[in-house]
Amino acid sequence: MLDLFLLSCVLAFIGAGFRKPFIFVLAYSYIDIVAPQKVSWGILSHIPVSLIAFLCAFLSWFVAEDKNGIRISLRQFLLLTLLVYCGLTTQAADFPVEAAEKWAWVWKALLWALFLPLTLRTRLRIEAITLILALSIGVIVIGGGIKTAAGGGGYGELRLLVNDNTGLYEGSIISAVAIAVIPLALWLSRYGTIFRPDWRVKIFAWALCFACALMPIGTGARTGLVCVVVLAAMILRTARRRLLIVSVMAAGALIAVPLLPKEFTDRMSTIKNHQSDQSASTRVAVWKWTIEFAKRHPFGGGFEAYRQNKLTYDTVKADYAGDNNAALEYQPIVEEGRAYHSSYFEMLGEQGYPGLALWLSLHLLGVWQMEVLRRRYRKETSEEFRWVAPLAEALQQAQVIYLVGSTFVGIAFQPFCYMLVGLQCGLWAYIKRVRTAQPQPFRKPAPQPAPHPATA
Repeated sequence: MLDLFLLSCVLAFIGAGFRKPFIFVLAYSYIDIVAPQKVSWGILSHIPVSLIAFLCAFLSWFVAEDKNGIRISLRQFLLLTLLVYCGLTTQAADFPVEAAEKWAWVWKALLWALFLPLTLRTRLRIEAITLILALSIGVIVIGGGIKTAAGGGGYGELRLLVNDNTGLYEGSIISAVAIAVIPLALWLSRYGTIFRPDWRVKIFAWALCFACALMPIGTGARTGLVCVVVLAAMILRTARRRLLIVSVMAAGALIAVPLLPKEFTDRMSTIKNHQSDQSASTRVAVWKWTIEFAKRHPFGGGFEAYRQNKLTYDTVKADYAGDNNAALEYQPIVEEGRAYHSSYFEMLGEQGYPGLALWLSLHLLGVWQMEVLRRRYRKETSEEFRWVAPLAEALQQAQVIYLVGSTFVGIAFQPFCYMLVGLQCGLWAYIKRVRTAQPQPFRKPAPQPAPHPATA
């Protein structure tokens, strides 16, 4: 039944695109996030639905869409430069075969982020892609949230739609992305027009946010806990009733902490001392190796360059015999070919200093642009623009969560995150285009001062 349901959804999505070409854009976004071809075990798993939706979206835009007023923004130029640069480093990669496998999906993620803003020409389209991003993540996390609430889960044990520890189905990645989706879901519950924000929409939105918040617990990912703290800080940054919100957060934490699984609290405690946890110690060792590697290879080693690392480090375990006495046990660890576990070091190791600079410029510019829109429209009360500042703030919060979460997980080229970039570029271009098209108000000439009686 699940296989037939997924097949019906994909066929309905693509079929609707022949009547409304923009639906192809929504279809590809849904397919790229949920990956129904991985969930399916029947005919859908043998059809290249992602490529079909990708080509349909491009061809329909080229044939049927209005292209008047199209401009390539600075961030789109950065995306294009990063796309070309990654293609060049792939040609000279230290591991050509493995690099080509990663390049096979990276170029699509970058090209899609470059293309998406060209299609977002109306508020309805901007809202539609925001809705698809939130609901697609909801398809993954709602089941995981239910399992977590029922007492399931654990680090490396929570099974989502598929038993596949890659992409968005990897624990640390989905925990970070799920927290980043919360601001978008809350925006849709307040300003949505596709589904009007009545009590049913609000209940579903809060339920989705709750499921997203459960992901760090269900996956046991420390990255998710850090992202929750960042989201709380971002909410308090612009909230009006900070004291009330802090009180609610504190009360919720006091209630939730005793109910958390012991495995989760034990794993979170390793944040304070990375040397007591082999996973955290491995990350630090890989980061040190990457810095030294970049000194010898300033342009990076291409995709999958981490495969050549060899790490030696010690983990520390303390056995407490009394209140103040502790015996430290050092255990040497030797590992090879360990992944970066950080987007920043992923970019540094694979694309070198130029790639890291392009990547940082792309994302930091997005944070700045969303701040500009937030400040410019925060006091707007008209129906035409009052939704802009809250959406810009939600997108900024999502991106900051991504930038912080990516410190601890390698998602520098995660397609979902580049869809957020494309959505930001689309919002920025839409506002600029609408403001440019509006007639400027007539300004009366400044009154001239009356002549002095003596000169008269």
